[in-house]
Amino acid sequence: MQRIQRRNLLLGSVAGIGLPYLLPGRLWAAGSSEKLRIAVIGVAGRGRQNLDGVSGEQIAALCDVDSENLKAAAARFPAAKCYRDFRKLFDEMHSQIDAVVVSTPDHTHAPAGAAALRLGKHLYCEKPMAHEVFEVRTLTELAARGKLITQLGTQIHAEKNYRRVVELIRAGAIGPVGEVHVWAAAKYSEGDRPKDTPPVPPNLDWDLWLGPAPYRPYHPAYVPARWRSWWDFGTGALGDFYCHYSDLAFWALDLKYPTAVEAEGPPPHPEGCPQWLIVRYEFPARGDGPPVKLTWYDSGRRPPLLEELGQKGWSSGVLFVGRDGYLLSDYTRHKLLPEEKFRDYQRPAPSIPDSPGHHREWIEGCKTGKAASCDFAYSEPLTEAALLGAAAYRSGERFTWNAAELRTVNADKAQRYIRREYRPGWTL
Repeated sequence: MQRIQRRNLLLGSVAGIGLPYLLPGRLWAAGSSEKLRIAVIGVAGRGRQNLDGVSGEQIAALCDVDSENLKAAAARFPAAKCYRDFRKLFDEMHSQIDAVVVSTPDHTHAPAGAAALRLGKHLYCEKPMAHEVFEVRTLTELAARGKLITQLGTQIHAEKNYRRVVELIRAGAIGPVGEVHVWAAAKYSEGDRPKDTPPVPPNLDWDLWLGPAPYRPYHPAYVPARWRSWWDFGTGALGDFYCHYSDLAFWALDLKYPTAVEAEGPPPHPEGCPQWLIVRYEFPARGDGPPVKLTWYDSGRRPPLLEELGQKGWSSGVLFVGRDGYLLSDYTRHKLLPEEKFRDYQRPAPSIPDSPGHHREWIEGCKTGKAASCDFAYSEPLTEAALLGAAAYRSGERFTWNAAELRTVNADKAQRYIRREYRPGWTL
């Protein structure tokens, strides 16, 4: 009976949430110069930058829970229809759009993204893909079933530095890699929720901003800038930067799902994200590659090995530990270590083509059917690993991860963080 229930849970990630209503994406004629009709949900912050990235296409609709944000975006795109609620946008505009960009806070990525995919719309979604593992798997399955073009907002993936690092690792420059350290300087931390209840700003629809999250009174401690520090809305520095930096390790080493996860940090708080976090992942062997142990650090924590190697000034980065040396990288630079050993090393010729741009990849894919480099098929295990780290920390449990069944083995507390209940009126 348990096996049947687990199978139904996994199948329910698509079949039980409206897959029969999945519509096919729009077909494009070969060589068509027609512009993509795009709806942009969330138009400030990252949303503004993503709007810039797709502004060469037809911006058909704009959506934001903040009327001031919406007004500023509408001034740039006066022909676009404006909405506060993305559910209403989809009800009224589903036949007038081809693709959707979602740049809302993490806790509303999945409801907006799933609605778009079911309507047969191509989807660009900011990282992390969603707030819970179940949501991530659902979005990925919906995209695959609909044969839709997707892209996760890990923009650094499109830059040349990452490509050169991947080529070096694949060429065996430092030998087989069985250990990786990934760290980010960012810190998002909070404790008890505020007790005072200031009035909601007139420009903000607080109920819509909360979306599927449990209700709580408005406070500027949440919006616009601090929501990542609260578990109901974000997952701290882990959620903000894991997909950016660990992307390099996943790409270079062809990592998929971890088999085991454990975390350490200050005593977990039920409301706020920690002052620092370290997460340890174990990945199985892949082909000729050995098993890999990947360790994540944030909020100023860094691997002790950096100091041993005499490397300062790397506030965030990735360190590959190979049999024959080390490779150290961040977004824009990298080096082989020890430097004297690799001084005369002949680098492999570039083999990974340059990207036309992270947004451009997605736009061209929507028109040609070619997958983008960070589509959900690639990004789902990456995002899932980040969220599993949060589950391990919040539960205080080390667990084996059964990816096929979305199950934390012998870790009932951690399982509670794989899927959350939505507030009434919101669905996945």
